Amino acid sequence: MVLGVTDVTYSRLNADAAAALMDQLCEVYADAYGEVPGEDTNVKADAFRDRATGALGARNFELVTARVGDELVGFVFGYSLRQERDWFAGLDPAPEPGFTDERGGERTVVLAEIEVRKGWQGKGIGRGLHDTFLGGRREERATLTANPAATATHALYAGWGWQRVGTIPGRPGAYYREYAMFVRPLPLADRS
Repeated sequence: MVLGVTDVTYSRLNADAAAALMDQLCEVYADAYGEVPGEDTNVKADAFRDRATGALGARNFELVTARVGDELVGFVFGYSLRQERDWFAGLDPAPEPGFTDERGGERTVVLAEIEVRKGWQGKGIGRGLHDTFLGGRREERATLTANPAATATHALYAGWGWQRVGTIPGRPGAYYREYAMFVRPLPLADRS
């Protein structure tokens, strides 16, 4: 039986609630990626825990979870971008003047993670998480970064209204040496 989107419950949670779920979030993350040839699963999972824990203190942090019954099947989290974060540093090609200005720190929301357990992928849960998270944001635009070689993911994002704006170098301790960067306007357009 393939469950429909109506069988999924989406919930918005703050940083305190997210911290209490950290072990479960790590389990979902590990399941979503599974074993990838050539990658050390433990290194990637530890890096995720560090990123997720660090994000809890970010401005306007929010977690959206997807549950089927009591099972956590996916999540997304993000936060408002602050000017001093220098998120767009090294963007290639160089953006137009003003592109990197955050105007008070609430121009851009970072969609930091979106993960769905392997067994639940392809059922619309990722799109439901995406739309629930971004549909509740006040910022003018959203941004995310992705593995530059993940072309299937890039195509999925393009279908969801994201535009690739270039690549940025990975920061010290980042999993990849560079990342593909995407931006999309908010609010979301009606999908109906």
